[in-house]
Amino acid sequence: MPVKLIRPRRFGDDRGWFVETYNAGRYPELGVPVTFVQDNHSMSRDVGTLRGLHYQAPPNGQDKLVRCVRGAIWDVAVDVRKGSPTFGKWVAAELTAENGHQLFVPIGFAHGFVTLQPHTEVEYKCSALYAQQSEGGVIWNDPAIALPWPLPPGGPKLSPKDEILTALDEASSPFAYDGQPLEPIDA
Repeated sequence: MPVKLIRPRRFGDDRGWFVETYNAGRYPELGVPVTFVQDNHSMSRDVGTLRGLHYQAPPNGQDKLVRCVRGAIWDVAVDVRKGSPTFGKWVAAELTAENGHQLFVPIGFAHGFVTLQPHTEVEYKCSALYAQQSEGGVIWNDPAIALPWPLPPGGPKLSPKDEILTALDEASSPFAYDGQPLEPIDA
């Protein structure tokens, strides 16, 4: 399954707007034929808070459907599937509370984001339950990936765990290539 940018339709009037953020009957038609079993919600106080690049290894791999419900993020997915012709390549999109866009990140991709506004909140659905023994990731500033993170002058605010992740070429990817290379998204 490829990474997808989804733009849910908003219905507005003088009171505000309404949006359907997920529909198990409709999302397979959008290329997201996944059953989600866990919802996560994070709040980041500072601009430049960077979370990632994370994944969960099989058998606990997680597809994710990410959206920003307050503030704004630069959201990224990096192909970490062994044998993929797009291994180490990435796509990114700006997700904001205002635009309502969602990024679908399938199993086999490392995911991360950096906050662009203070007090940013992110919610995401996962297709598998969190399993600590399956945690994995790639260091955010791996020069081989060369992500152009939009960071404030002081650099990112990281968790101790994210500060010590390894480079992509130092890790042994637990994901096999499924025959679908990473393609650009209409961000």
